[in-house]
Amino acid sequence: MVHISGVRQKFPISRQEAALLAITAVWGGTFLLVHLAMRYSGPMFFVGVRFIVAGVIAALIFWRSLKDVKLSELWAGIAIGVMIFLGYGLQTQGLQTINSSTSAFLTALYVPLVPLLQWVVFRKRPSTMTLVGAGIAFIGLLLLAGPDAVTLGLGPGEIATLASTLPMAAEIILIGLFAGKVHLGRVTAIQLLVAGLLGFAAMPAVGESIPEFSWLWFLPAVGLGLASCLIQATMNWAQKSVSPTRATIIYAGEPVWAGIFGRLAGDRLSGVALLGAALIILSTLISELKPTVKKGRLEQITAEPVEDALDDDPNPARQA
Repeated sequence: MVHISGVRQKFPISRQEAALLAITAVWGGTFLLVHLAMRYSGPMFFVGVRFIVAGVIAALIFWRSLKDVKLSELWAGIAIGVMIFLGYGLQTQGLQTINSSTSAFLTALYVPLVPLLQWVVFRKRPSTMTLVGAGIAFIGLLLLAGPDAVTLGLGPGEIATLASTLPMAAEIILIGLFAGKVHLGRVTAIQLLVAGLLGFAAMPAVGESIPEFSWLWFLPAVGLGLASCLIQATMNWAQKSVSPTRATIIYAGEPVWAGIFGRLAGDRLSGVALLGAALIILSTLISELKPTVKKGRLEQITAEPVEDALDDDPNPARQA
């Protein structure tokens, strides 16, 4: 999009964007619950319970339509479900050793990744400002991780969380790719059930056993199952009309909410870490900036191609 100086542009918030803003606040609050639950449960088991609960809820809501599932919807649900499992599995793994605020800010790095992945998948080169935003995000990451990260390397929690950003970005792109082409309810139920089943299947691979029952992991898992069903269904619905890039700008508020909830719970980030977190959020906004072109220059660039296009238009009504 080219911005024209001297012309005021309005960006009204649609109901789909308002819904994404709402679930972003819910999403931000989930980090603290997962962090607390990791004291009593392994990450893969917790992911399995969380998303099986979410999938069962979605299946109960949309059960009438599940019998008509199409092969394309099955594959779409599986593809998104695999990305959900990888993203949340790695993120939950990281929350065993890092606090919720740090996890949320590191997770925010998936936002600049979305346009970069779109470049790879759809051959659409990111703008210069997108690349600038990615650089600022990297600087913010170093500040957030602290001075020891430069010499000693990131810890296992930070590494797992950083790795989770790639499948999370892929999830957003896949949702945008399939949105409007598949049935909302069927795909939501399939992707959530796939993510939950993969969580249980991964337990032997990571040497994880079923934990002793505790309300301190059971209630968060069920609560997050409800939240995950709401979040995924809203994303699938809203991204029919909201582009992946536009959606990621909205999701950039996630670490802000996580930081608020984390601070209420006692998390304390240093001043340098807060600066790094601010740079990560700023990078997500800078990556979406577009250069301003003066009106006269824009007319000079576009007038001739537009006239040529009209001359070549085969529709006589448009030429008139």
